[in-house]
Amino acid sequence: MRIAVHIFDGISLFHTTAPVTVFGEVGRLGLADDWEVVLWSDTGGTIRTAEGIDLAPIGDPQAAQGADLLILPSWHEDLRPSPVGLTDLIRTAHSRSTTVVGLCLGAFPLAEAGALDGRSAVTHWSAAGAFAGRFPRVDVDQSALYIDHGDVLTSAGTASALDACLHIVREHLGAAAAARVARQLVIAPHREGGQAQYVERPLPAEDGHGALGEVIEWALAHLDRSLSVDDLAERAHMSRRNFTRRFHEVTGTGPAAWVRSRRLDRARSLLETTSWQVARIADECGFSSPVTFRQRFVAEYATTPTSYRTRFTQT
Repeated sequence: MRIAVHIFDGISLFHTTAPVTVFGEVGRLGLADDWEVVLWSDTGGTIRTAEGIDLAPIGDPQAAQGADLLILPSWHEDLRPSPVGLTDLIRTAHSRSTTVVGLCLGAFPLAEAGALDGRSAVTHWSAAGAFAGRFPRVDVDQSALYIDHGDVLTSAGTASALDACLHIVREHLGAAAAARVARQLVIAPHREGGQAQYVERPLPAEDGHGALGEVIEWALAHLDRSLSVDDLAERAHMSRRNFTRRFHEVTGTGPAAWVRSRRLDRARSLLETTSWQVARIADECGFSSPVTFRQRFVAEYATTPTSYRTRFTQT
């Protein structure tokens, strides 16, 4: 897969290296031998980053031709209109079934090219108001980490670029591959795209969350149990109301929704890494029946557990 990353004078090193690092790690770990990442700019030659570091040689727009994935990892802080040449290139690539990705402020040139018309999108929270005013045909979602429509993807600010790039690895190569890349980079392997400020891992007691962190850790180790809100609150020695409020403050979501997402995450991992029957996976992950498991899975991922397993087993 050819991945073309657009950069410009004044772009930060982090925005530049986020997709390069994640996708480059795919090759370094031997997860795929045909992933190629190229950097290009409107003029080619040398690009000076916001930190004053020169990057060269950088390809010109010709380097983006034939790309399977076109990524705009950021945009100018003044939110200037994109050059006509770049807008035309995005439109042409999108019309030819190239997936276009706008990370952070990179959503601006995508919207200007019309790739987001009639769709939801996310960008850095500080620019969400300007984005909504400038592109009224786009539904701005300020809560998401990233939003993937299949042919176009946008992500929120800075570190969410890593989430979005790991999501792309996951979609193409499976959760196990994304987890290996994340482990190598020492970052969380997966955060749901529909939930802002999402906490994927248990919170240690020493971080100031005390009993709540211990309950989260315990729940992750006992997903096969019922794990009602009342049970969790009792284990934390809190009232249901206080527990629910504190849980939402810490994780950004309610206890029931969090447990459901963790069950589905565990089920997806088992589908990819074991040959267990669906009924066994449903039981292991705490679903009341295989039917309930299937319904929850389809509602969340728009595919059945069996189809999901077939897809990633083949990968």
